[in-house]
Parts: sequence; structure tokens; C-alpha cells
Amino acid sequence: MLSSWRRTREDQHVKERVASVFEDVMLRFSGSTMIHLMTLGLAASPLTNMEAVRLFCRNAVLAITISYIYMLSFYSSCLVFTGYLETRYRHGCFCRRVPKPDRLDSKPAWYRCLMYTRYQDETSGVHGHTDCHLLLGCVRHCYGDWITNTYVKPFVVLLYLVYISFGLMGFLQVTQGSDPSALVATDTATVLYTHAQHRYFSSYSPVIGFYIYESAPYWNASVQRDLLEYAKGFQRISWLEAYLSYLSDRNQSTSQPRENFTRTLRHSFLHEPQFAHFADDIIFAERGQGEEPDVAASRIFLVAKTTENKREEMSVLLDTLRRLSLTSRVRFLIFNPSFVYLDRYATAVSSPLRHSLLAVLFLLGLSSLVVVEPLVSLWLGLTLLSVQFGVLGFMTLWGVEMDCVSVLCLITALGHSADCSGPLLCGFASGRGESRTRWVHLALERHGIPSLQTLVCYSAALVPICAVRSNLTRTLFRCLTLTAVCSALHTLAFLPTLLTFLPPSKSRDHRPGREGQRQEVECVEMNDSTRVVDQITTV
Repeated sequence: MLSSWRRTREDQHVKERVASVFEDVMLRFSGSTMIHLMTLGLAASPLTNMEAVRLFCRNAVLAITISYIYMLSFYSSCLVFTGYLETRYRHGCFCRRVPKPDRLDSKPAWYRCLMYTRYQDETSGVHGHTDCHLLLGCVRHCYGDWITNTYVKPFVVLLYLVYISFGLMGFLQVTQGSDPSALVATDTATVLYTHAQHRYFSSYSPVIGFYIYESAPYWNASVQRDLLEYAKGFQRISWLEAYLSYLSDRNQSTSQPRENFTRTLRHSFLHEPQFAHFADDIIFAERGQGEEPDVAASRIFLVAKTTENKREEMSVLLDTLRRLSLTSRVRFLIFNPSFVYLDRYATAVSSPLRHSLLAVLFLLGLSSLVVVEPLVSLWLGLTLLSVQFGVLGFMTLWGVEMDCVSVLCLITALGHSADCSGPLLCGFASGRGESRTRWVHLALERHGIPSLQTLVCYSAALVPICAVRSNLTRTLFRCLTLTAVCSALHTLAFLPTLLTFLPPSKSRDHRPGREGQRQEVECVEMNDSTRVVDQITTV
């Protein structure tokens, strides 16, 4: 909105300037807002099984809605206020009347710097101020010609192929972020413990709790065999196995009546000093008057030997034991605190990709109804997928795993890339009658500078984040940085190059009966000292 406002003329009526800004900006701004709301709304829906992601996305949807209302109301009112100041020759920030150039030259340098306005030099014409912007001058006279140069295009295409190759390399190595130490600060005892455990005991799995939560006939020989078979292959801390060995050492049968089995367990086995710690692993429930209590619940602990693929093996082991608990006649559960993260991120890889695909399909349907050129919707969809693919791939190569923060960044990357590349594509596709290179130059001049300024402000806002000593914040910084870099590459390099030799076409429309109605129009602008412009038009 600010860039479009600066392209209007100060001598126009304020209502006309505001109408021109809304006509130029609001359709794209409304479309990008709908993309944000659609993407975050999908992530906040029951399609996402991570409560942290849903909570964040609900708040983000509310913030984007308030931002859209703010732009329509307060920010537009600020533009109107600035327009009336400029109409009265007053400075937009200091509200003081701007001196004439001859009087301003006699003022100190700091005063001239503060009170300078872009309509200061009237001798350069109404539009003479457009080259005073440094970035616009660089794009118009240097960068536009360089990026569309015949000898530069092959290197940009090669750069895009390298971008896709490294993105694919990282995409094939995506891993789930199930490390609990990623949720705490970088210099805490939890991180130190995790590093020590990984260094010295990485060949062992976490201690798995095997919980039998219903009364079971432990005295039955077949039940004993089943429980021993379940724990086979693990390093075990098992009261049942120790108790059966205790009975065998005393030449007693391991298959006894319930009363004898329970009586020996309570009054003999658990009273031995070397077995007394097993009392915490067994819960007894009273039955009737004069009867031996029953074992209502018990637990054993298992530790598995693993290889380098510890996380993958733990996932397979977890799935296997859980399926076994559904078919076993002994009702049991398995649990370890690390299973919370294995379960939480079980669909972390597929969830953001599914949301991205749904958002892109929604974008294609929406843009096909409002854009001038149907190919713009296709270009925008491909650009969003390319940015998403690159962020996901390079994120993995940078050591970022798929946790809740990286999933959120992948979801928000869609809206950010649409904000950057959408106006450029619409500006290029709306033109007819000139070469592709010429319209790429015009699109970069008109929409490349606002996108570049947005990316610069976006990158500057990320600088304080990198100083926070937190693993989650570090993940946030890396993902958002990759989002900004990938969006900038597509907006300022890949798209301006590819659009010079790929559709849509820039040929002039030839409609029947139009040739005989062509008219030549001459427009002469006359400036006077009051900055009021009269237009004398002859046909």
C-alpha cells in the first residue's frame, strides 16, 4: 500500500489517490490474506493431531484477521491524513509547511535532510522524483538488465537445478524431531544429560515400562511362558523372572495354586533383602476375609539393544509391542516418557505436506476466478510448492528435524512466499504488446522493490531471534531464514528469468473491427507555480 501510494501524484485529490491505491493493492492483499487464513485454518482444524500446532494457528488466524481490518481502517486513514498534509504543502512526519527550494537551500544541512520532500524539485516534472529512490534506480538501470541478460539466464537456470537437487537431497533425509532436549534451553542439565547418554549409552534404548494393569493368573504356566516370551531379547528388570528363579532354586514348582503362589511371594520372596525393591513393582488387592490378596497390577522394566538407527528401531519396537498388547490374553501397556514425542511427531512429516497441497489446490481455484491470466494461478502454485520443497530440504541439511516449530514454519512459508511472488506474477501477466523482457523489467520496478523491502524488514526482525539460547528458537530462526532466502530467490531471480522464455504470451490482442478505430492521443502536461496540473488532450 505504501509503495502504491508513493506512485500517485500529490496534485491529485486525496479520494482519487486512495481509490487508486485500493484498486492497485487490495485484490492481491485480500488474496494473500485468504491464503494465510486457508493454510493456518487447515492447520488449526482436526486434520492436525498436534495440539501445540492447532493452538498457535488459531492465534495466528486471529492476528491476521485483525491485521487485515487494521489495514482497511487505521492504516488507510493514515494515508488519507498524509494526503491532506501534502495537499497543504506540509511535511508528512513533522506537519510543518515545507519551505520553497530557494529558502530551503539557506537552511542547515540537518534541516534540509529532515524537511526534504519528493515534490521538492518541480523543474523535473511530475514524475521526475521516481528515480530518486536508490533501490528503484538500481533495479531500473542495473539489476533488471542484468538478470534478463542472455548470458546470465543459463546460470540462473543452473542455479535453480542446483536448488532443486539439494532440496531433494534434504527431502530424502527428513527425520522426526522426537528428542525431548529440543524443548529446553541449550545450557540446561537436560541437554547435558542427553549428550552424555548419547555418547556413552547410545546402544541402549530408553527404559520401557511394561505395565500389567489387570489381575492375571501369574501362577499359570502358560501365562508365565507368555510373559517371558514378551520380554525375550531385552535386558530385563523383572520381578516375575526373579521370583520364578527363586522358586526353582528352592526346588519348588513354578506352577502352584494361587494361594500358595501369592503367599510365598508376599511372605518369603519380598522379605529377602536382595528382592525387597520389587515391592514397589507389585500392587496387591484384598479379596475376602481370610483369603490371600491377589496381584492386581505389576510392572517390569525392559531395555533393548539398538544400533545407529535408534529412533527408527524404537518406533518399530513401539508399534510391535502395542499391536501385541491388543491380541495378548494378558492386558498390558508399555510406556516411556520419550514415547510422548514419538507419538506426537508420528505424522509430522506428512501433515505439513498435506496442508501445503490442500492450500495450493485452494489457491488454484481461487486465483482462477480473479486473475487476468489463468496461467498466473499455475505459476503461483508451482512457486509455492517450489519454495515449500526448498525450505523442507535445506532445513534438513541444516540439521533441523520435523518438530512442532518446523511444522509451523512450513505452514506459514506458503503465505509468505505468496506475498512476495504473487504481485510480480500478476504484474507480468497483465501486460500485452511488448516483449517479455520489457514486462519483466516493469514488474520488477513496480513490485520487486516492495517485495525486496518486505524481505529486508523480515530478515532484520529475525536477527534478535538468533541470540536466544533455546533449541526451539534456534529452529524457528533457521526455518524462517530459509523461508526468506527461498522466497527472495524465487521473486528476484528464478521467476524473472523463467518468465522471459516461458508462457504466458505477451502478443497483442487482435480483435475484429479494432484496426479501424485506432486513435492517436496527445497529452500535454502544463505545470505552474501552484503545482496544479492542467491536461490538454487532443484526439
